[in-house]
Amino acid sequence: MKPNELINHFFNFGSFEAYQYFGVHPESRVVNGQMVNGFVFRLYAPNASEVFLIGDFNHWHETAQPMIKIHDLGIYEAFITNGKIGDKYKFKFKNVYGIHVQKADPYAFESELRPLTASVIADYSGYQWHDETYLKQRNRNFDRPMAIYEVHLGSWKKPENKEFFSYEEMAEQLIPYVKNHGFTHIEIMPLTQHPFDGSWGYQATGFHAADSRYGSFKGLMKFVDLCHQQDIGVILDFVVVHFASDGFGLHEFDGSKLFEYFDPRRTYSQWGSPQFDLGKPVVRSLLFSSINYFITNFHLDGIRIDAVSNIVYWDGNAQQGENSSGIAFIRDLNYFIHRYHPSVMTFAEDSTAFNGVTRPVELGGLGFDYKWDMGWMNDTLKYYGVDFIYKYYDHHKLTFSMHYFYSDNFMLPLSHDEVVHGKGTIINKMWGSYDEKFALLRNLYTYQWMHPGKKLTFMGNEFASFDEWSEKKSLPWFFTQFPKHDSIRQLIKDLNALYQHEPTLHFEEHNPAHFRWLMVDNRNDNVYAFERKVNNSSIIIVFNMKGNYYNNYDIGVFDLGTYEEVLNTDNEIYSGWNRINRGPIVTKPVQGPEGRPATITISIGSFAAIVLKKISDPIAK
Repeated sequence: MKPNELINHFFNFGSFEAYQYFGVHPESRVVNGQMVNGFVFRLYAPNASEVFLIGDFNHWHETAQPMIKIHDLGIYEAFITNGKIGDKYKFKFKNVYGIHVQKADPYAFESELRPLTASVIADYSGYQWHDETYLKQRNRNFDRPMAIYEVHLGSWKKPENKEFFSYEEMAEQLIPYVKNHGFTHIEIMPLTQHPFDGSWGYQATGFHAADSRYGSFKGLMKFVDLCHQQDIGVILDFVVVHFASDGFGLHEFDGSKLFEYFDPRRTYSQWGSPQFDLGKPVVRSLLFSSINYFITNFHLDGIRIDAVSNIVYWDGNAQQGENSSGIAFIRDLNYFIHRYHPSVMTFAEDSTAFNGVTRPVELGGLGFDYKWDMGWMNDTLKYYGVDFIYKYYDHHKLTFSMHYFYSDNFMLPLSHDEVVHGKGTIINKMWGSYDEKFALLRNLYTYQWMHPGKKLTFMGNEFASFDEWSEKKSLPWFFTQFPKHDSIRQLIKDLNALYQHEPTLHFEEHNPAHFRWLMVDNRNDNVYAFERKVNNSSIIIVFNMKGNYYNNYDIGVFDLGTYEEVLNTDNEIYSGWNRINRGPIVTKPVQGPEGRPATITISIGSFAAIVLKKISDPIAK
């Protein structure tokens, strides 16, 4: 896009390429008749005056480098020849109130490590990628398995001799771990620059700068490159609702509410942080540009948008009405991403019943590829936390998700939000004694992996951590030394292998023709069963939600055939009681429970989940 065209978009619509113009860029210019190399800096601050560029290159002299106003609507520019990569800088100007302020560059590609706040001259070009093969076969995974491991880079593991591992050091440890456990993607909590560790990246100050806690942006590029070389995709969490209130950042940038809502009722979000006015072209430009910059230059495979409810509704509350500018922002964002990055996925972290979250923009939807099924998560965790004596009354909490599953492209999350702020961990949410909690956890993970929809689990869930997550410390890896905890990791590996190996479990999973309940109304025993079926391939999954052991238990099925047990959470390899089904299991041509035309008879252990695979059809006589 040419500069004039880009500026027109910036002021009128929102530019996806603003990062190519604003901020700092290497440039050659004719000065005094000679071509010289240097850096050009550009700033948008419409209510500023007396604007200066200060930094290492002028010893932070406050008036040594004035910036020239090159556009009447408030664009300033400076060209220097004595700067170098790595120099720190800021913009100093008089704001609308006549107060001199120093601001970091909203379009900087690198920032100082907190508590320092300057921007850094950086050149994001030049990294040599090695992921051509991965990118050529990449798509949005609608008919592929997708099991996502959500990570907070600063607390997955912590080194002994420094605060954080670098991006490169994390790659050496995290990628083999994820690969070994069978996950297809890593989702990283926000990595745009942010000043406060406790915000987890959800209140940023630098929207084009990769988090300096873990090193340089080229380190992050290498991390993604190495993931791709191991066939692991990378999804990045992005925040477009609000931003940090620190004085050096976007808050009241030129003294006006340049990025915030002017309306004092809307200026601050429910978290107390300034809230983006998503209808302003300057805001759209910043956020569109930020996301496009990371997708393009870091080869990201997906973008997860945080708090979509707070974008489509005022304060996330449907009773307060729809935010039309927020809805338009999301539609434009998804339309652009899918047009210019057709193999990149977008995810909505959304708890609302807003209509058409994953419907294409062209058909009136928001245009996301996937929506987090928060209803499934809430109902499921509540159900697994109830004493089985009372599960009779909550029986359909576990079946309700399939009533609405085909209304959007849902995925099933057990994310960081479920294991913080006094909520306990996933295993702590399970009802019962120590052994019963583990049995129910095995059952839960099997339910998550066998239920239609992509999968997401937060780090530490895979080894049944009893310690609630905190960004201040490493995961409690000592738990993996205990067989019961380590057997949960084995189960996750086996579930991922089964999920990826069996097309029945991931092909056209949003097509209702491939799912049918076998046992759905058994309130007394709290036994559930459903079938995943594609063509003649069939997987039957049975769940026992009580502590009872059932021998020779009948399940009604639709088709005759022979099955074998391919996974049983009661198996001793998962620290179960080893009440498993050995040998072939043949259906009988007699009517089964709930009116199904045939019957299969199996043994079901206490709190067990069982996966049966069809291995042959009936022999014709």
